[in-house]
Amino acid sequence: MKEITKPVVSGDQMLLMLAALANPHRLRIIAALRSAGRNYVSQLAREVGISRPLLHLHLQRLEEAGLVTSRLELSHDGKALHYFEVADFALALTPDALTASAQSLSAAANKSDE
Repeated sequence: MKEITKPVVSGDQMLLMLAALANPHRLRIIAALRSAGRNYVSQLAREVGISRPLLHLHLQRLEEAGLVTSRLELSHDGKALHYFEVADFALALTPDALTASAQSLSAAANKSDE
């Protein structure tokens, strides 16, 4: 029998990450941040082509999943700018990784499909 290695992420975290990535807007946000580097919300909304309120919702979901990080900074003229960048993450979608992650699912995650 093949030995299952410890997952890089827990089952619950894997579900959060996969759910966050299961949206075309969020994939475009990750791609924009990865290619151009960290960016603030207004500029990122223009690049991705969605409204700032909608972008905030998507960024919140990505941040909860650990896929992006954020930081509030002051500009030289005193404006508060909310910067986002892609977090350092790796998600292996192999049968072994999925099996290991499934074994670490919490009771709450197991009940979410009922």
